[in-house]
Amino acid sequence: MDTEQFKAAMKRQDYIGGSSEMHLHMFEMADRARRITAKINGGYHTADELRQLFSELIGQEVDEKFGLFPPFYTDYGQNIKLGKGVFLNAGCCFQDQGGIEIGDGALIGHQVVIATLNHDPDPSKRQNMRPAPVKIGNGVWIGAHATILPGVTVGDGAVIGAGAVVTKDVPQNAVAVGVPAKIVKQIQS
Repeated sequence: MDTEQFKAAMKRQDYIGGSSEMHLHMFEMADRARRITAKINGGYHTADELRQLFSELIGQEVDEKFGLFPPFYTDYGQNIKLGKGVFLNAGCCFQDQGGIEIGDGALIGHQVVIATLNHDPDPSKRQNMRPAPVKIGNGVWIGAHATILPGVTVGDGAVIGAGAVVTKDVPQNAVAVGVPAKIVKQIQS
């Protein structure tokens, strides 16, 4: 299985068997991602060098306004799609097999976790997984230590409070806080 076949399967949200070809592909790609993130996280790099390394990691050129404060962690790398002017603060951890899309101007805080896989709830099938993509809209601000769970869409202009665990979609221009995250207000512009 190659990366494009895997990404197509993830887009269809195909079930991932614990010993399947998809599962083996994930392990191979995790090794690749660790090699590149070790370079990103292993010492000082200029902003241009970080953009180059991150572009290599995700297989897509990031724009000149992309910002990254390492360390950064991912266990796949090739299923992250970024808009323009995205900023990722230190310690972010992306489980991107199922697909992560981040819109223009999004700000992702310290140690944010974005997950796109759920293990099967049946203990006899626990090694199997179901992917679900995460979509972060334009101009979103995600506070430090927030966790975005599989299948969630965060609408344009929304704010996710620090430490929130987002289990459901967040509409455009909403502020969501807490565990589990709840909408507490709408931003008026």
